[in-house]
Amino acid sequence: QVQLVESGGGLVQPGDSLRVSCAASGITYNYYSMAWFRQAPGKEREFVAGIEWYSGATAYTDSVEGRFTISRDNAVITMYLQMNRLKPEDTALYYCAVRRGMVRSIVRDYDYWGRGTQVTVSS
Repeated sequence: QVQLVESGGGLVQPGDSLRVSCAASGITYNYYSMAWFRQAPGKEREFVAGIEWYSGATAYTDSVEGRFTISRDNAVITMYLQMNRLKPEDTALYYCAVRRGMVRSIVRDYDYWGRGTQVTVSS
């Protein structure tokens, strides 16, 4: 059974950095991608960044391009999201997800989800 566990969220000030992690287990796909989504109160869940697991190819939504970096460690099947120059509008519950195949930005295209880790950016 696939399990995804996020960690590393917290309360930071605008301009600070934070790294969140997603530890995965039970993935049996031969070819898969993982992604970070986020959901702010009253808003829909949105794609943040994704990574094709074996090639390392990445994709980002425009609002985080140049500030966030997605990466993975295949030895421990863990995905990371390094977030720099954080803004109040980055405040959200951050989820990781996995799907068979290449990176997609649509929520319903993902098969498994974690429970999320809260990131709050406030002065």
